[in-house]
Amino acid sequence: MSTKERIEILREYLKKNREYIGEVIFGYKTKEGKQFDIYLLIAIVISVIGVILSSNEQIKNSYGILLTLIEWIFTILFTIEYALRIYTAKNKRRYIFSFMGIVDLLSIVPTYLFFFYPPIHVLVDIRVIRLIRIFRIYGLTRYMRGANTMQIALRSSRPKITVFLLFLSITVTVIGTLMYIIEGQSNGFEDIPKSIYWTIVTITTVGYGDVVPLTAVGRFLAALLMILGYAIIALPTGIVSAEITKEVEQQKSNLKNKEILDKLDELQKKFDELKNESKDSS
Repeated sequence: MSTKERIEILREYLKKNREYIGEVIFGYKTKEGKQFDIYLLIAIVISVIGVILSSNEQIKNSYGILLTLIEWIFTILFTIEYALRIYTAKNKRRYIFSFMGIVDLLSIVPTYLFFFYPPIHVLVDIRVIRLIRIFRIYGLTRYMRGANTMQIALRSSRPKITVFLLFLSITVTVIGTLMYIIEGQSNGFEDIPKSIYWTIVTITTVGYGDVVPLTAVGRFLAALLMILGYAIIALPTGIVSAEITKEVEQQKSNLKNKEILDKLDELQKKFDELKNESKDSS
């Protein structure tokens, strides 16, 4: 066997191996792919629990070495996974700069940065974004069918929500400016931005109480704003709910149409079979 043939065999082997790894990592239909998703889910959850526990000083002082060891084990595993995703991705550039590709990178980089430059320890807790990676586990889609419906509903309601947010922005700006004029700096409304902040806090019915109107007109306007707040909270909820209902009804209609088409196809097949039988008998 010549060197050229050996190189060709090696290339073919590496290509098949790469395709197999890609099916396991990116796929979900194969048995190995499903098992990989389960192991990945467990690893993500355990690693995030470790990050959360390490933020507590008492736990960190008692189990710091163990938590660090666990973190490094999962960081190395996630690094290998990230490298394999790049290796097996059909479009490497697209994966690296995709949302999930950036999340994958950010879930491992902080640990390495902290190792080489300890002062950035505050940024290490960004590793909790590993939880976002759960959404890439396709095996969970069977239990998250509602997520697709919600996504479509939110997309459909985007124009209405945009108009609502524009209306809300104008409202809080106008009322905030009015409160600044009515109450003035002496009553805590020092400037228009702070008055707008008060308007947002009041309209969302949070009411911290750090700034309160003291004049009769200001209090009357605040009362109207509180009542308006309930409607403002309910309005986007109603818009999204209506779109969800519409999408669910559409899915039901599509399913019913599919069932009808399947039955028609079945009848057509039976009709064709009878037609062929009649031809054979004649």
